[in-house]
This record gives sequence, C-alpha cells and structure tokens, in this order.
Amino acid sequence: MRREDDTKLWDLLGKAATPEVSPFFARNVLRSVREQPRFLHSIAEWFRFNRLVPAATVAMAVIVMVFVAHNPDTGLSTAADSDPVAKIDPQDYEVVADLDDLVASDENALWDDNSSL
Repeated sequence: MRREDDTKLWDLLGKAATPEVSPFFARNVLRSVREQPRFLHSIAEWFRFNRLVPAATVAMAVIVMVFVAHNPDTGLSTAADSDPVAKIDPQDYEVVADLDDLVASDENALWDDNSSL
C-alpha cells in the first residue's frame, strides 16, 4: 500500500504512539514458558506412588473379576461334588445300602466291645 492510496490512514498511523517493549520482556516470556507443564512431567505425574497404588488395585480387581467370570468352575465346588452318594450309579444303590448297614452294625459292635471291659 502506498501513501498516495490513503493519505488519511497514513497520517493517523504517523500520529499513533509506537509500542515500547519492556526490558524484561524476554525474562517474562521464559518464565511463563517454564510455568507451563511439560509433556513428560505430566506423564511422570501419573506414575507417582500415591496414584499408582489405587490404580493398580483397581486394575487387579478388574483382572480377577474377568478371570472368575470366564472360569466359573475353578475354585468353587457345589454340594453335589462333595456328596459321594450323588456320584453313585443307580445300579449300585443296593450295595451302598448294604454297606451303610454294615458300617452301622460295626459301629454298634465297637461300643458293645468297650462296654464289656
């Protein structure tokens, strides 16, 4: 833009005060840059001990819950598993009944022998 194009604008610009830079401008700029958090510093902040322990605890709880949800048979036993009579075939019921009578008579005989002494 030439001065001949708009003389009023150039006259107005000539009367405007020129901005002066503070002698401490560079120091103030560097201070504001240093005050801003750095990327690595913000990442290191997440790995502090007071934040890492609760986060690790929650992560372990989620892992355990996922493992238990995918493997429900491990670790949990039902009453049917601990009952040996439930595992017996229907053909063997007579033998089991005879064994129960034999064990009951053997227990009674044991008490009878002790009472004679």
